[in-house]
Amino acid sequence: MPDPTRPRASLRTAVVWDVLKDALDRRVKASGTDALDVLDTGGGSGNFAVPAARLGHRVTVVDPSPNALFALERRAAESGVADRVRGVQGDIHGLFDVVERGSYDAVLCHGVLEYVDDPAEGVRNAVDALRPSGALSLLAAGLGGAVLARALAGHFTEARTALSDPAGRWGAGDPVPRRFTAEQLTELVGAAGAEVGAVHGVRVFADLVPGVLVDTEPGALEALLKLEAAAAELPAFHSVATQLHVLGEKRA
Repeated sequence: MPDPTRPRASLRTAVVWDVLKDALDRRVKASGTDALDVLDTGGGSGNFAVPAARLGHRVTVVDPSPNALFALERRAAESGVADRVRGVQGDIHGLFDVVERGSYDAVLCHGVLEYVDDPAEGVRNAVDALRPSGALSLLAAGLGGAVLARALAGHFTEARTALSDPAGRWGAGDPVPRRFTAEQLTELVGAAGAEVGAVHGVRVFADLVPGVLVDTEPGALEALLKLEAAAAELPAFHSVATQLHVLGEKRA
């Protein structure tokens, strides 16, 4: 799996990891401790959990898939952080059946809201798991990116369907149950008791650029990563991003 801490980071994780690492560093300074308690809901095999543990933090991953948790355990062991990563089977709706409220300095909720029955409850649970002033990292599928992708592929009717569908789906064959706008996500975060610190567009260009260009053109990957980072915080690009990332802080 790509390691988001390396310079040649995955285009799918680079922007989010940079933002998350900065948030963790700020929490370390504010709390006066070197090791934070981090909760990764839906964290799967540890794309973010293992790098966070490498920074010295204690990470609990809650995921409904036993196979993903097995892969997490193996990956943590291979990375030398098995003592700092704990996997627990569960989901965001039953979160407090497996973890305690108000016990974490940071909570990651990446790729979860698209698939849950009640996104508002999911965000509330994520925020409720935080200590006061704890950091929330929320990543979800963006509506605009899907509309743009379908249109560029020549599926104009599907693109129009996604625009008008309440869940942002382009049709019965759409593998993503739900997509969001930046406004919808920030409203969910605010209603759950957290202040929105920043919104980032993720994979603004990466899914539109031919893979062969990135793989074969010297310096193309690094240049594309820099472009993604430069565009991520600009509101003009949020509406066409494949994913949207919201960084929040639980109200004290």
